[in-house]
Amino acid sequence: MPFLQIWLEPAVTGIEPRYEQKFFAPEEKRGGLRLVASPDGRDGSVLVHQDAKLYAALLDGDDKVSHKLADGRKAYVHVARGAATVNGQPLAGGDALKASGESEIVIDKGDRAEVLLFDMA
Repeated sequence: MPFLQIWLEPAVTGIEPRYEQKFFAPEEKRGGLRLVASPDGRDGSVLVHQDAKLYAALLDGDDKVSHKLADGRKAYVHVARGAATVNGQPLAGGDALKASGESEIVIDKGDRAEVLLFDMA
């Protein structure tokens, strides 16, 4: 099983660097967005010192997920494997999409897709 390593620059300086690894079962991500990292560690997510939330999803076939973005928020969507469509744009494994000025991110038409969605300031 491949692993992704993700680095987020902290919002503050002078804090001790930290490393955290956590397993999220496929059932938690299948057909929906599972919060995996957040500034408050809620819902069992990994704690990050940044105004960012990271979601993971496993999508296939008719699966469709959407995520509302608050005013001024940006999204970064990375298709780690498989293929999916993000706001109408087809993406393959390794592809990514940056979005600003959008009110919603819609991910559908998954083909054995593992997708990461970053909701950032």
